[in-house]
Amino acid sequence: MSHVVSQSVERRVVITGMGLVSPLGLTLDDLWTNLVEGRSAVVPLESFPCSGLPLTHAAEARCFTGHIDDFGTLPAECKKAIRKGLKVMCRESQMAVAAAQRALHDGGFEPGAHEPERFGCVFGSDYMLTLPEDFTASVAACRDGDGQFAFGQWAEHGLPLLNPLWLLKYLPNMPASHIAIYNDLRGPSNSITIREASGHLAIGEATMTIQRGAADIMLAGSTGTRIHPMKTVHALQNEQVATGNGSLPPTAWSRPFDKARTGMVLGEGAAVLVLEDLEHARRRGARIHGEVIGHAARAATRHDAVNARREVLAMAMRQALAGAGVVADEVGHIHAQGLSTVAGDREEAAAISDVFAVSTASIPTVAAKGHFGNLGAGSGIVECIGSLLAMQRGELFPLLNHETTDPDCPVRPACRGDAPGEVFLSSAVTPQGQAGSVVIRGWKAT
Repeated sequence: MSHVVSQSVERRVVITGMGLVSPLGLTLDDLWTNLVEGRSAVVPLESFPCSGLPLTHAAEARCFTGHIDDFGTLPAECKKAIRKGLKVMCRESQMAVAAAQRALHDGGFEPGAHEPERFGCVFGSDYMLTLPEDFTASVAACRDGDGQFAFGQWAEHGLPLLNPLWLLKYLPNMPASHIAIYNDLRGPSNSITIREASGHLAIGEATMTIQRGAADIMLAGSTGTRIHPMKTVHALQNEQVATGNGSLPPTAWSRPFDKARTGMVLGEGAAVLVLEDLEHARRRGARIHGEVIGHAARAATRHDAVNARREVLAMAMRQALAGAGVVADEVGHIHAQGLSTVAGDREEAAAISDVFAVSTASIPTVAAKGHFGNLGAGSGIVECIGSLLAMQRGELFPLLNHETTDPDCPVRPACRGDAPGEVFLSSAVTPQGQAGSVVIRGWKAT
């Protein structure tokens, strides 16, 4: 039976489950081991032929094949439903569902043990694009005698060859829809499509949903890929992508804030946090990983329609810290976006300096993108999980591939063994100037 929580009650939001699909593995232990031991996930590109592209390597999540076994431990009925639904999920949706099921298992949730109306889902994603092969037969059927595409033949000869459920695979609200259906989540549901900032914004939206009493438990997740025939071409045309110029091996291409950086590495992945009202979590005896204590979303564009990444990142970080009641020198470490692009890292480092001032030189900065590049919308929550694991283990992983300090990026690179502190800040910004930031505190039983 549903109930109403008084909005006058201050509700603390804790993290009681974590799950992911990443180029560094499918489990929390896999992610942590590869991070702390400084392993790169950049490998030769196999997802599609790349002979006509200047890009030969990327951070593929090869551990995720889409087989039902990749979805973790599943209740029998849920396993049956997911297996049946795989045919109407694109890769991003499949990774999203897998990360969600792994997070629910980590959180100790059993079927029927939650109140459906009090359990919701907020999920972030990139824009989702169809694969060329989805249209190959239809286009071929509409060629005229000269081999050219004849538009007039589409309705009669092309359209009937399309899979009737084709569109369902690529709608960006499908990750949240699939997850809610498979797990009987009838609470608030939302979908966010704000590129790299989507994960941070999903955490903020889910946190506010619990704080205002609209739910007791929320899944906050995000999924994305930059490894896709059309998305890869789009990135190569519009962003700075590392393609192997110079003598560096592919495993060293992604090098956040390093003077020799030449662009981002493209990757894919998904991650989910189970967020829960503290008292609800305590009543069910949940294990608590951390607490969301601050979050912010901001957007800014200059008068010439150019994004204002430095300014908007600084605004988001300041607001998140203010909401958390945390001052700069109380932050144990910063988990930077660290795209490894020349301009992006320079502007992010400037924003960090704007916010943290003299503390910038002493607060360790990590960026998991050094290991797996840009996972699109999937990046932010995978990175937050990396920082949570660091706090649980009592040490930071190194800022991979950072060898030569760039004077334009005066961050303090984290080294293995650095203390992670009790609080971390994580942020992301899109090329369009939309930013999200979260402040998370490690958990000590009280």
